[in-house]
Amino acid sequence: MGIRMVFARRFPTLAMAAGTVVLSLTTSAGAQTSAQPQSQTPQSQTTKPQAQSQAPSAAQSAPKTSKPAQATAAVSAKSQEGAYRLGVMDKLRIRVAEWQPADGSVRNWDAVSGDYAVGPSGALSLPFIGDLDAAGKTTAEVGKAIGERLQSEFALRNLPSASVEIAEFRPLFLAGDVDKPGEYPYSPNLTVLKAVSLAGGLKRSDAGQRFARDFIRARGDAQVSDSERGRLIARKARLLAEIDNAKELVMPAELKDVPNAKELMASEASLMKSRRERYELQLKALADLKTLLDTEVQSLGQKSVTQQRQLALYNDDRDRMAKLSEQGLATSSRRLSAEERAADLESNMLDTDTAALRAKQDINKANQDEINLRNDWDAQRAQELQDTEAQLEKLGLELSTSRELMQEALAQSAEALKFDPSNKDATIKYVIVRDSGDGPKQITVDENAMLRPGDVIKVSSDLLMQ
Repeated sequence: MGIRMVFARRFPTLAMAAGTVVLSLTTSAGAQTSAQPQSQTPQSQTTKPQAQSQAPSAAQSAPKTSKPAQATAAVSAKSQEGAYRLGVMDKLRIRVAEWQPADGSVRNWDAVSGDYAVGPSGALSLPFIGDLDAAGKTTAEVGKAIGERLQSEFALRNLPSASVEIAEFRPLFLAGDVDKPGEYPYSPNLTVLKAVSLAGGLKRSDAGQRFARDFIRARGDAQVSDSERGRLIARKARLLAEIDNAKELVMPAELKDVPNAKELMASEASLMKSRRERYELQLKALADLKTLLDTEVQSLGQKSVTQQRQLALYNDDRDRMAKLSEQGLATSSRRLSAEERAADLESNMLDTDTAALRAKQDINKANQDEINLRNDWDAQRAQELQDTEAQLEKLGLELSTSRELMQEALAQSAEALKFDPSNKDATIKYVIVRDSGDGPKQITVDENAMLRPGDVIKVSSDLLMQ
């Protein structure tokens, strides 16, 4: 740590050549001589020629770039072009760690890690680093810049790894003929129609327009409920398959007309497989434990039989020593030794019997654990199925209410017919004001257009009231 502090103070500029760090001295020779012991001066002088001798080899090897590396760089550049670009008011969650090869550990930079927001200037304010430009960059670019700045600031040998993820997108704004214009949080897969629903639908200026607005709101609610209903139907199919111990998941008839039915079933099938594997592994572990305990009980039983035979021999020897001792043909010490051997063997037999009882108790406990595991599995599946059916019933009522509201709007207002299933909303105009880095631009879109963080949606209605 002391060497690192000296390098950070005396050698501010680092140049990399073939993996070797060349230290550029910026202080005067006199100051360097006073700061370093004279015994170290020859070493510093010999280090510089070695670094310079290695620099040409790195320069010679630099132009030799293989075609696969170029292809990989091209793919990486293409993915960077399509990545999300940060902007003002984006909130980021940053975590920084550094690998310590000397002791094989990871050092966490808790002082730098945390949640940060992109300021009005488009920069992040980080400890030790200061302001770091983030607007217009991807999270990967910001993470790389943080690592490089920390490495340069503290003269680190290894580049710290910075993980940058979006904690909260910058909001979007709705203006114009909406009920509640203003700022709203952005969420992925947000469309214009969903954003208008968040703002309360179209603005109600008189009695005639409320039917068109109610129709839009009811249709948005119906679309959300339809999407949630598809997920619940797929979940119900998976739960029924788990209860029946089915190996494959069959698509229900209710999902055949759903656009993303295959994706929903694939997700549920993957979940069913992982849960089934975990359940079977737990059962297998209990079965292996019972097999091991059964083997232990059998071994203890065989040991007990052997000890009983030994005890019989010891008892015969003890009785013989007792008779010889009474006749004066054997000493009392030999008789005492025979009795001690018999007593020790009896004690060992008691220990063996106790271990056998303990193993049998563990077998009973493993059997009970297996029963509890199977019961819990069935109970959880039944409870989840009951909750899913209750949610489906609730969604069915919400869908029925939304459709009735749509029918009422169609019956009460001829203008609501323009929002009929043809999806041609000619009387409502949606304009997105978007800044992609080259200035704000206005884009005319329909209600199904996907939004981006920071968009401003202007809604204008040209309905002719009855």
